[in-house]
Amino acid sequence: MPEIDTSLAALGLWAVIGYLLGSIPFGLLLTRAMGLGNLRAIGSGNIGATNVLRTGNKTAAAGTLLLDGGKGVVAVLLARMSAGESAAQIAALAAFLGHCYPVWLGFKGGKGVATFLGLMLALSFPVGLLSCATWLAAAAISRISSLSALVAASWSLLWCILLGKGGIFALTLVLVALIMWRHRANIARLRAGIEPRIGGSNA
Repeated sequence: MPEIDTSLAALGLWAVIGYLLGSIPFGLLLTRAMGLGNLRAIGSGNIGATNVLRTGNKTAAAGTLLLDGGKGVVAVLLARMSAGESAAQIAALAAFLGHCYPVWLGFKGGKGVATFLGLMLALSFPVGLLSCATWLAAAAISRISSLSALVAASWSLLWCILLGKGGIFALTLVLVALIMWRHRANIARLRAGIEPRIGGSNA
């Protein structure tokens, strides 16, 4: 963890700002705006890019992926510029929680993969870039979105170690644990050999 270089009041403020940014349900908003129906009634009902892809609209899915990642980037960069590295990490965690547990949707949000990758890019661009590359490689090999997410998240810890990014290791560990928890149903299906490949009916 970085040295605390920000007052508790400022940290609290950036926690709130980070949460609010993270809680914007771009997948839901885009599918409604593009007349693609109620995302909650499609596929798994998840608000992430994988489920948006099940509408058959690749543009909406790509937009969701970029925006969900982008809100993580914005939360970290704004907090860092305004209040320092400790605020950036607080905002990162809050943004992730906002995506997964948005108050606007009864605390039933996405699984946080795109937001996680955006956060990693902003916290440490080399770690984030390698994490994105890991996701792409795992997706190309397995064609399973959830497995790719779990591999990318897990390997992000290794990238932190190899690149000497100890300052974000604790936060990354917490985020990875949350991703594992959010994917617990997927993990059960992976173990049972019934997890669908990209384009299937669950996420």
